[in-house]
Amino acid sequence: MKIFITFIIISIFNFNSAFASEFLTYLENAYKNNPTLNAERENYKAIKENINISRSEFLPSVSVSETQSSQQNSNRTNQSGSALKDTQNDTTTQSVTVDQKIFQGLQGYNSIKKSQLESEQAAIKLKNVEQQILLKSAIVYYDLIYKIKNKQFNLANIDLFERQVETDTSRLQKGEITLTDLAQSESSLAGANAQLIAADTELLVAKSNFERIIRLTAPTDIARDNFIETVGLNFPSSLNSTLSISERYNPKLLLAKLDFQISEKNVSIEKSKFSPSASINYTKSQSKDFSSTLDDIDQETFKATVTIPLFKGGENYSSLKKSQFKKKQTNLILQDIINEVKTDTTNAWSTFQSSESVLRSTQAQVEAAEIANEGITLEYDSGNIRTTLEVIQSRSLLLSARISNAKAERDFAISKFELLAVIGELTLNNLKRS
Repeated sequence: MKIFITFIIISIFNFNSAFASEFLTYLENAYKNNPTLNAERENYKAIKENINISRSEFLPSVSVSETQSSQQNSNRTNQSGSALKDTQNDTTTQSVTVDQKIFQGLQGYNSIKKSQLESEQAAIKLKNVEQQILLKSAIVYYDLIYKIKNKQFNLANIDLFERQVETDTSRLQKGEITLTDLAQSESSLAGANAQLIAADTELLVAKSNFERIIRLTAPTDIARDNFIETVGLNFPSSLNSTLSISERYNPKLLLAKLDFQISEKNVSIEKSKFSPSASINYTKSQSKDFSSTLDDIDQETFKATVTIPLFKGGENYSSLKKSQFKKKQTNLILQDIINEVKTDTTNAWSTFQSSESVLRSTQAQVEAAEIANEGITLEYDSGNIRTTLEVIQSRSLLLSARISNAKAERDFAISKFELLAVIGELTLNNLKRS
């Protein structure tokens, strides 16, 4: 007996693991193949190159050039007016030039820091898009399961009403019920068919959304009746701890903070444009057939340049003011997003807590509706005082309870992922570890 029970427990565990694995397979496929997410990955790679571009300002610039020119001199005379022979020079010059910036008023330093912040921002944007794709994937997955259940419930409801119409037709022939009772059953059957058409349409939409996000063909059936325990996820124990985690890891808040830091660097860059700049230049060249009197010539030039900006038509001053206004703007946006994220986190936590309570209530509602419908149906079939209308009402209540319970299951499952997203913990690695 112990061996049999152990076998059952292991089988249930393996079934749950297989279901969770199927769920993660859908998430992984969306994670790898979603076009929006792949586009953001390419954007991150592009933004990272800004760091190397900024660093290049500190490195020397080396160039090699070669020029060829042809010069013909004719109608030449000397000081006495005598004609001179025409000449032609075909000059070839090869040169190597090295430029090195020495000082730019810390513009280069601030540009590197800005590029590093932009790269960090791009990484967080990528993480945010990853979270949104995983969240959308979970939503369309659970919504598909809900719509499949909804259609199944409506099919079962039609089956019940079809049998009731058959039973009522027989009872009418026996004189046990009136024509009005039969008409009520037929009307309910027609209404159930209309509900099935609506449920079938909603299922088609759910399948379309699933395939658009997940990039796989939508399944036609559900792997498990109760999908709440698909993956074991860890959540904060209280609202305060949730808010604390959200303040540190919420992507929207992190992006707003980085926007403000980047705006600070932009102000520093614009200020540095008022500072003097210094650079050095070294050029070595070799020319052949240089002139009529010189055949070959080698030249070396070393040049140091200091530039002091005095006036550029007000461009620098206006650019500085613009960057300062942008800094104030990003700071105001940051303050607003701090409050917004706090509200979003509180709402996500409240939804997570309330949806679990709603789920328990709908489970109790289904149990009570099943008992009531079974009792009323038995009493009606036995010719008791139950009316056709009471049977119809009990079945309608049962259908409504089942649909409400399926919807509550979906909402509770989605609330878990929404809570993880708002605290910045909705990642594929976290889901795999759970």
